[in-house]
Amino acid sequence: MQPGGQPNMQEIMEQAQKMQEQLMSAQQELADAEVTGSASGGLVTATVTGAGELKGLVIDPKAADPEDTETLADLVVAAVRDANRAAQEMQAQKMGPLTGGLGGGLGDLGLPGM
Repeated sequence: MQPGGQPNMQEIMEQAQKMQEQLMSAQQELADAEVTGSASGGLVTATVTGAGELKGLVIDPKAADPEDTETLADLVVAAVRDANRAAQEMQAQKMGPLTGGLGGGLGDLGLPGM
């Protein structure tokens, strides 16, 4: 700190750089991580990254009734939603501590993925 209790601009810039590096690292970890969600007791399972990108979909043959494709579509949507919910929880756990000191969000800063 400089005389008069004012923070040093260099210190502020170093802290901002460190926070940016931590955020980028957390974003990469989320992009690399995978979570799953399922519907109807596992008849349909979706895998998404921690960033919410759909990576895989497994459909049990028991769920594939050619006479009832609407139910299958509903199960797919439910499984993807369940996986995305898990991804959002992971995002909150990973990013929350980093963004908490900034009012809880970084959307106004234009950072990728935020």
